[in-house]
Amino acid sequence: MAGHGARGRSGGRPTLEEVAARAGVGRGTVSRVINGSPRVSDATRAAVEAAVAELGYVPNTAARALAANRTDAIALVVPEPETRFFAEPYFSDMLKGVGAELSETEMQLLLIFAGSDRERRRLAQYLAAHRVDGVLLVSVHADDPLPDMLSQLEIPAVISGPRSAAETLASVDSDNFGGARSAVEHLLSRGRRSIAHITGRLDVYGAQRRVDGYRAALRDAGHEVDEQLIEAGDFTEEGGRRAMAELLRRRPDLDAVFAGSDVTAAGARQVLREAGRRIPDDVALVGYDDSAIARHMEPALTSVRQPIEEMGRAMIDLLLNEIADRRPAASRGLDRHQVVLATELVERASS
Repeated sequence: MAGHGARGRSGGRPTLEEVAARAGVGRGTVSRVINGSPRVSDATRAAVEAAVAELGYVPNTAARALAANRTDAIALVVPEPETRFFAEPYFSDMLKGVGAELSETEMQLLLIFAGSDRERRRLAQYLAAHRVDGVLLVSVHADDPLPDMLSQLEIPAVISGPRSAAETLASVDSDNFGGARSAVEHLLSRGRRSIAHITGRLDVYGAQRRVDGYRAALRDAGHEVDEQLIEAGDFTEEGGRRAMAELLRRRPDLDAVFAGSDVTAAGARQVLREAGRRIPDDVALVGYDDSAIARHMEPALTSVRQPIEEMGRAMIDLLLNEIADRRPAASRGLDRHQVVLATELVERASS
């Protein structure tokens, strides 16, 4: 009996025909076993699998994909500038989770930026040619045309966070409402009463839900929501600086800040320090994401942890199911396609 990794008769890699001859079956039967067809007896499957192992046969995935009208490739599409992708830990953590889960399959991952109109047009042409089996769409804004384009092309897709409460595409998100509420409840428990909120981009549904959670925590504690304490940001450090400066100008009596991201909190901290405000003595500060930035800030930043890597893994699981099913999401109902993962407040010295 030949050992594992044996060469074929020609001295090259073993062929499908040689596996069939070794197993005593036809070529078509070997193909069915390799492709996971249920129309094969257990005894035949065992014989083919033994022949595959003995010869060291490696399937030609390109041929298999072509035969199945598949590319064995998934695109991770980011409708943001490359500079933001590499500046914010959220994206690298998401990519880490996606890559880890995809490593268990034979699928390849393509990273595509679509932050400009030109890049979106180029992406549309690429996807229309069906060069990928599915798409992961990260950081989606309410007016982004990409989700609808994917629906029109009937390409299986999963997005990181719904565009609205009426989202029809499959999505994976963290509990933005609950995370924000826990941050504000924590600040209230520390005796803070003038709590400001620097939002994320408000054309992102997750940022809207964080504002909702902020408002709910204040109201539940019997406090009125002071609109002067809410300032729009954009998840960036510069946005945090701008918003913090405006909040101090408008409400110099504020004693706490809940920032829409750790990166935003870093910008806010810089302005607070320049204004002579001590953290947390004068102003408590809480961020969102629990990224490496939170742990390395001075003082270390209290932050809402969202399981970003786990979200990436869940997106891959959901997308592979979408690819296997391929029926329109609307015909299957939404329940199992809207995944929301829990958040956790991590308390540190900044609050």
